[in-house]
Amino acid sequence: MNNWSACKHILCIRADNMGDIIMSAPAIRALKETFNCRITLLTSGMGKPIVASLPEIDEVLVYNVPWVKAGETLSPEACLQLINEIRQRNFDAAVILTAYSQSALPAAMLAYMAGIPLRLAYCRENPYELLTDWVPDKEPYSVIRHQVQRDLQLVEAVGAYTHNDSLQLRLNEAALQTAMEKLRKQEIDVRQSWIVVHTGVSEKKREYPVDRWIETVKLLQQHFDLPILLTGAGSEKIQAQQIQQATGKNVHVAAGLFTMEEFIAVVHEAQLVISVNTATIHIAAATGTPLIVLYALTNPQHTPWKTRSKVLPFPVPEQLKSKNEVVSYVSSKLFAQPVSIPEPSEILQAALEMLGEIKNEKLKSKKLKY
Repeated sequence: MNNWSACKHILCIRADNMGDIIMSAPAIRALKETFNCRITLLTSGMGKPIVASLPEIDEVLVYNVPWVKAGETLSPEACLQLINEIRQRNFDAAVILTAYSQSALPAAMLAYMAGIPLRLAYCRENPYELLTDWVPDKEPYSVIRHQVQRDLQLVEAVGAYTHNDSLQLRLNEAALQTAMEKLRKQEIDVRQSWIVVHTGVSEKKREYPVDRWIETVKLLQQHFDLPILLTGAGSEKIQAQQIQQATGKNVHVAAGLFTMEEFIAVVHEAQLVISVNTATIHIAAATGTPLIVLYALTNPQHTPWKTRSKVLPFPVPEQLKSKNEVVSYVSSKLFAQPVSIPEPSEILQAALEMLGEIKNEKLKSKKLKY
């Protein structure tokens, strides 16, 4: 094994979405704790908003690299500028974190050209000199692990470990106060908490139909005397307004209302989160908030990690399925049995059971206390 124990400044490359970065944080924590090092994260514009809430990361480089779907990508000239910027920072090592459907080789080439002496990643092909520490990728053909486990086992290959593999996000007290003030302006009693319903996704193949969201919210209204917050990005506000107009009482449009730090605080204080499989479910897992996820059958690695949750799977429309051969293989093998899209009544039942369990636990704890 190469001398990773001497590494004091490590570049972690995870140029994806916020949820991916949250799931990679325990592995980054393992690097930081084991080597007592400084961590710089290279990520995309999509991933940047979550970085300030991750205590493991000291610095961030934000570039939309061309091998990740991230909107406007770098030109060849800008890629060369990125290589020069990385070279000037004199990193001791680079750790490339990927899903099993991604290739680490473009990032490995970047790190190689920037002169980073130690380079760790999973790879199916023999990377030869591109990686100094190569972990042959057995996923998904021999085994499929949760993304958190996958990343932790990667850094274990160079001797990095942590006793804390939970997802964690820093709660910003100032953001909590400003978030509560925004909710008060919507005439929400912040003392009784709320249910977060997060309907927006970054990919159409993970959408749950709007008419079913409307029916779900109506059922929640009938059974829970709690405000319902329709959250999402600013671009998803129209959809949230459509749902609110069809449901009305005690349903509030909160799409585009919060900063990322405020949104984390709102999720932290919620009684329950109901969401499609997007970054919100990993934020809920990191804040310990009970969660129901409507899970499009895309990547099975990305279910909620170590939190009270209920996963309701649904199929991806055939015309929206990925052309990635690895993803297609998993779809044909793991998702061969057809599943039906969850009914709103199933979501309600999961919510009743989950909040009922929480209520009983609180009653028990009071009896134990007094």
